[in-house]
Amino acid sequence: MRNAAKTESKKPAAAPDKVALYDIGEDEAGMRLDRWFRRRFPDLPQSHLNKIVRKGEVRVSGKRAEVSTKLELGQTVRVPPLRLPVAPGPGEKKPANPEDARAIRAMTLYEDKDVIVLNKPYGLAVQGGSGTKHHVDGMLEALADKDGTRPVLVHRLDRDTSGVLLLAKSRKIAADLGEIFRSRQAKKIYWAMVEGVPKPAQGRISMFLAKGEGMGDERGAKGAGRAEIERMRVAKHGDPEAQHSLTLYAVVDKVSPRLAWLSMRPITGRTHQLRAHCEAIGHPIVGDPKYNRKPENDPARNDPLRAVPPGIEPKLHLLARRLILPHPRGGTIDVTAPLPAHMKASFAMFGFEPPEHDPIEDAPDA
Repeated sequence: MRNAAKTESKKPAAAPDKVALYDIGEDEAGMRLDRWFRRRFPDLPQSHLNKIVRKGEVRVSGKRAEVSTKLELGQTVRVPPLRLPVAPGPGEKKPANPEDARAIRAMTLYEDKDVIVLNKPYGLAVQGGSGTKHHVDGMLEALADKDGTRPVLVHRLDRDTSGVLLLAKSRKIAADLGEIFRSRQAKKIYWAMVEGVPKPAQGRISMFLAKGEGMGDERGAKGAGRAEIERMRVAKHGDPEAQHSLTLYAVVDKVSPRLAWLSMRPITGRTHQLRAHCEAIGHPIVGDPKYNRKPENDPARNDPLRAVPPGIEPKLHLLARRLILPHPRGGTIDVTAPLPAHMKASFAMFGFEPPEHDPIEDAPDA
């Protein structure tokens, strides 16, 4: 076996030409393995990372890992020879794009010395991958200071989901916020427009979800990222990879029997949870290309009383409306995002107006 060179893992550097071990420090504890690689080796293609992880060439404290593995303080990451172009050395930085900095500032809903809360627009990816070059994570490079420290993502939204996205300005704050999310102290409220009107008007959706066919770490044939090819399915308890998921919902307004405006609170945080849940109860989100695919013989296709009225933009009508959680330094972060343009137009079409009191607030926590 080759001798392993142990090194610190703080900033981007040249890829190793032999097996290397990297110590995980306090500022990296809680970080996903794939995000750690993106920070350390920004030129490493996601497809190559997936390959070396799948082959077991990457180890965390001697054990096989997945790209989603959470790193812990004191662990070591084994990295095989990468032979990639040399990344910027100490004191060097890639030229920042001033347009990215201006765009991030324009999205900002709230900021203090520890966090930034963005209003992510429809169609903008949160993270990159093969075929996805423009994304929030990459844009944050424009906010890096002279030492290369820049804001980091705390959670994610789907590309076509608009709304509240939380960033941390340091690894320590990111780790603290990550623990708040994992312990379910964060309260997330989403607004959606769905087909039909759910009954009862307020309830809970509880089921097991698992990855559907065609899902995995590889990219689509046209270079689409994972978010564009994956789809969750309803699973049975005990099925491989099945995870329990729970969503609370309340009907805010409706146009019976065609449409309803739902306010939803995901208690768990599974991939595509709200989209899969709405489809599973027979009320898919309007404009959802993954979970709103009616077969040709579906009665709703040709029933004028049930079909979605013409004039609605074919975009996902899902908004991360509000985020409420404890601030790591004390107090509360409570930020609300406005409706994106396409949802605002649809709401205006049906006379939907934001209520003084969101009915989801009355729902029990579980």
